[in-house]
Amino acid sequence: MPKHNVFIGIGSNIGERLHHLQEAVDRLSMLDETGVSVVSSIYMTEPVGECEQNRFYNGVLQLETSLSPKELRRQCKTIEQELGRPDAYPRWSPRVIDLDILLYDDAIIQTETLSIPHPELHCRKFVLIPLLDIANPLHPAMQRTMRQLLECCNDRSVLIKTRESIRIKKKTKHLPKGLRPVKS
Repeated sequence: MPKHNVFIGIGSNIGERLHHLQEAVDRLSMLDETGVSVVSSIYMTEPVGECEQNRFYNGVLQLETSLSPKELRRQCKTIEQELGRPDAYPRWSPRVIDLDILLYDDAIIQTETLSIPHPELHCRKFVLIPLLDIANPLHPAMQRTMRQLLECCNDRSVLIKTRESIRIKKKTKHLPKGLRPVKS
């Protein structure tokens, strides 16, 4: 199956924020037909909308997957629920974890449950700056790079780059019982 290049925004502002981000990245990296390639720096960011809440930890990861956009969204929602995010929640409310598909190759998808590119990608510094840490892709609908979008972004929020980072777990191949890996 062909591999697709995907960027996913990650965020948390409840409890052990970095731990929640690490758990989400670990679970994404363990999905079938999927591998996390790189994770941006992690930024402490101001909440959007409801301002009386903790600051977020935000980042962006790049992955390769053979999963369809619909199946990848379903897997992201499952990971969010497994990490403690309720099925229904008010918009802009505090959250344990938030996983948003930002870009999926150069696809433009608009359904009742899925919008790719993410409809607010271009107006959120907490997405654009971490995304630029790892790549400068073209927004397929606006035909502008992420750097060009950041240059004209009206978001005046201040991002603070943290010293914390996310590790990418490598998948391990399971050997049949009784076999051991060969040491080189």
